[in-house]
Amino acid sequence: MIDDLRTLVEVESPSRDVDALTASAHAVAAVVEKRLGGRAVLVDSEAGPHVHWSGGGDPRVLVLGHHDTVFPLGTLARRPFKVEDGHATGPGVFDMLGGLVQAVHGLAALDDLTGVEILVTADEEVGSRTSRALIEERALACGAALVFEGAAEGGGLKTGRKGCGTFEVTVTGRAAHAGLEPEAGVNALVEAAHQVLDIAALGRPGIGTTVTPTVASAGTLDNVVPAEATIVVDVRVGTGEEKERVESAFAALTPHLDGAHITVRGSVGRPPMPESAAAELFAVARRLMPGVEGRSVGGGSDGNFTAALGVPTLDGLGAVGGGAHADHEYLVVAAMAERAELVTGLVRALQVRPRDAVSGRTAG
Repeated sequence: MIDDLRTLVEVESPSRDVDALTASAHAVAAVVEKRLGGRAVLVDSEAGPHVHWSGGGDPRVLVLGHHDTVFPLGTLARRPFKVEDGHATGPGVFDMLGGLVQAVHGLAALDDLTGVEILVTADEEVGSRTSRALIEERALACGAALVFEGAAEGGGLKTGRKGCGTFEVTVTGRAAHAGLEPEAGVNALVEAAHQVLDIAALGRPGIGTTVTPTVASAGTLDNVVPAEATIVVDVRVGTGEEKERVESAFAALTPHLDGAHITVRGSVGRPPMPESAAAELFAVARRLMPGVEGRSVGGGSDGNFTAALGVPTLDGLGAVGGGAHADHEYLVVAAMAERAELVTGLVRALQVRPRDAVSGRTAG
């Protein structure tokens, strides 16, 4: 597993870099084929290739992950892959190349891979725009999804996730000389200040809804009334009802200043993953690994999409470690074998699971 992890980490794979992601997809496919046999197919997209592998037969379980990372080219030179003091470090070890390696090795322990599909996408870190339809198609076909994002704190599995999205609010005003006739302008920065307060008030943290303005920009020169301003907002919601409320509230934003105009783009692109979606699979995991905890987390993953379809979904099956998206990212080496064995047990259970166990499906 360490050798395969090194192979994947040393092929850097930043999101949106199609050339780098093409090389990474070939590396992922090679590891899958080496350990499991068969042929991994590269599915081209604008974002880079997704990797799809099937064990044949009637689909039963989708093993889901991504090979893009948030780290730009050159990170490896500054922070090379290494194993030291029980930790593996390097760009992407925790999110989520370690999880991919554990999944493949867990599957390799099975004598029969009938019904197993693997999908490793190229754009999860940037919203899964090109992979969402494929994810949803294969999840519905398989009837169960195992997601190999990094484990929750303490090694817990992720049994719930908030829905998440990004909004961009553009304020258009009118430029004027800030000293000679500021009254002739419409100050987009002042309007943006009003909007930031209105937007922040949309949050309901008591029920899990956070609405957080994160980036703002305005103006061109220090003696010009700003004609335009933008506000970027991170949104997390725990329920579908809150998703609809927040999206409606953004659509209804109105200006405070005469002559100002507001344009809103964005949505809660990843729907919430309710804990009910993980209940069945988490119960199986608890039988295989007594004492493992289930946790709801604020971050989103492709498991949000599969759960929203009513497909039983269990997330956080990947690496035990921490520091996702940060320079101190790490993976706990000692946990890798146990996590791979959990994969083996979960997939074996799903291979014999009745087809009518999935809501909306009929017995086959």
